[in-house]
Parts: sequence; structure tokens; C-alpha cells
Amino acid sequence: MLVSAFVFGGISEKAVKKAFLETDLYMSPSLLKEYRDVPLELIAEGKIDRLQLKALIAGIAAFVTKAKVVNPQKKFIICRDPEDSMVLDCRFAAGANILITGDKDLLDLKELPFKLKIMTPKDFLKEK
Repeated sequence: MLVSAFVFGGISEKAVKKAFLETDLYMSPSLLKEYRDVPLELIAEGKIDRLQLKALIAGIAAFVTKAKVVNPQKKFIICRDPEDSMVLDCRFAAGANILITGDKDLLDLKELPFKLKIMTPKDFLKEK
């Protein structure tokens, strides 16, 4: 969701702004590594231009500055995409009760071994 928010704006950007104001944000060392790698991969693959790269890096920097770092001790392998496990690991370590994402593999999760509300940016914006 961060890439979409900072590169393309729209609903994802509004959801990130709301999350910045109303929730605690968390990240783990694994997520931090992904936040470092993804912008460079996107520019190398020609998926974003230099202006979008700058916006993405600035947005991720703002997120990282506000987020609390947690060190997951438990690993979950319950998602179709194993790469998404780091998000669930971080969420569990943080004790967060909601996860805002546009990732279909995460949104499709129905049975979890912990309480978690997984919602789209659009649904998050509708919440009071």
C-alpha cells in the first residue's frame, strides 16, 4: 500500500494519511529492508520514473520516521505468498489489531491463529 500511496496517490494516499494521524504504525527489520529495496527495483524495471522515485523515497522515509520498530520472534506461514509472511510476523509482534493492505493474498486470508482485522484502504477510510 505504501508504494501505491506515495507513487500514485488516491485512496491509498488518503488511507496512509489517516493512519499517520489516527493509529500507531509498526515495521520490522525485514519490512525496513523491503522499503529500501523496492524503490530501486521499481526504477530499475522501469515501473516508475525519477519523480515517482523521489516521492516514494520521501514517503517511505516519513513512514519509517513515525513507525515503531518491532522484532518478530514468531514466524507465520499461512499466506499464499510467502513474502507476505513478514507483514503478519510484524503485526503479531506489534500486537496490532488491524492491517490495511491492498494485497490480495493478505485480503483473502480468512482463518488466522490470532485476532486481526484485514481491510482495504477504502474500507479503512470509511471507519470512524
